[in-house]
Amino acid sequence: MPAGRTGSEQAMLVLRNLDLVLLALAAAPALVLGAPALGFAIGAGAWVLQRIVARVDRAWVMRASEPRTLLGLNIAEAFGRIWLLAGAIVVAGVAGDHADGLTAALTIFGAYSVAFVIRVLSGPPAQQAGAR
Repeated sequence: MPAGRTGSEQAMLVLRNLDLVLLALAAAPALVLGAPALGFAIGAGAWVLQRIVARVDRAWVMRASEPRTLLGLNIAEAFGRIWLLAGAIVVAGVAGDHADGLTAALTIFGAYSVAFVIRVLSGPPAQQAGAR
């Protein structure tokens, strides 16, 4: 971790990315227990990709100054990431078989569940500087 970060900042960084940490930790046991590798790889890859898209889009969306534009971009960004995840599940099922699609769906569901709980427990997002 970069120098200068306090222990609480490091803990918050790990907590905000707990879904990614648990996804990496779950890979070996899931595959050893017989989960289809293709389904797990597609599900995990799609989850990581949507997290990257979310971070890039967040910076882009926050540049909008008009409230209606901001709302529209937030909705489009959220639905785009949902469709990316749904598409990954379909691709896993078509490229492999039903077990691959199910594994991709369960992988995404697990990562989403962890991210959702962390988001709820973290409280409301910090307000932008200058926002009311």
